[in-house]
Amino acid sequence: MAEVNKDTKIEVTDGALIPDQAENSIFSAWNIAFFGALIILIILPIASPDPYRDILKFIPDGILTTFKVTILSIIFALVVGLFAGLGRLSRIKIINRIATIYVEVVRGIPLLVQLFYIYYALGKVVQLPRLTSAIIAMTFCYGAYMGEIFRAGIQGVPQGQMEAALALGMSRTQALWKVIIPQTFRIILPPVGNEFIALLKDSSLVSILAVADLLRRGREFASTSFLYFETYTIVALVYLVITLFLSRLVATMEKRMKINGRT
Repeated sequence: MAEVNKDTKIEVTDGALIPDQAENSIFSAWNIAFFGALIILIILPIASPDPYRDILKFIPDGILTTFKVTILSIIFALVVGLFAGLGRLSRIKIINRIATIYVEVVRGIPLLVQLFYIYYALGKVVQLPRLTSAIIAMTFCYGAYMGEIFRAGIQGVPQGQMEAALALGMSRTQALWKVIIPQTFRIILPPVGNEFIALLKDSSLVSILAVADLLRRGREFASTSFLYFETYTIVALVYLVITLFLSRLVATMEKRMKINGRT
């Protein structure tokens, strides 16, 4: 039997295709996917203004709502994830246990169920606006994943950094916030970027709460015009262009941080 390399790591994410910096071909997979989708989005309204141009005029406010939900959720999720990650590494048993339970429980419940639970189930106690409920659910869900990313990132900082900071007279708390955490952000940028893209795609689930995001606006147009194929084609292409553009942005930021790290 062939030997299996135990050091081999298989990493699969639900983010978009991150462009390979080593692949400079004009016919790279990312270039074909991104510019192909962009060209189709340009050609369709020109070749067939009715209905494609009408669809594109109908969905811009949905795109803004999608970005609003995504950006607010990722910001709050980063805060929640930071404290969850610190809690997972805490030497205080009760804090460690609470953080671990939060991460395990939330990651074991589908996001759609969490959306329903926060808006409908908890709505009997506190009735929150649909958009607020959506942001809370996304934050609560992705905060758990961010917690694991922060935990791994903090553990990825060499132990010598903490020892050096303590030797300079810093307390453990000061060393954590002034030395370890800033270095952690450099380590976790790629996975955080992937989670941001995944969150943007998952934001389509908030349409189930009647939040007027991109998918919801597409459904509204399709339900009144009965042009389901045309409408969802445009919606899919818009999502694809946005996610691929963000993947390029993440790859560029990662490359610049690597370059700065060497200088």
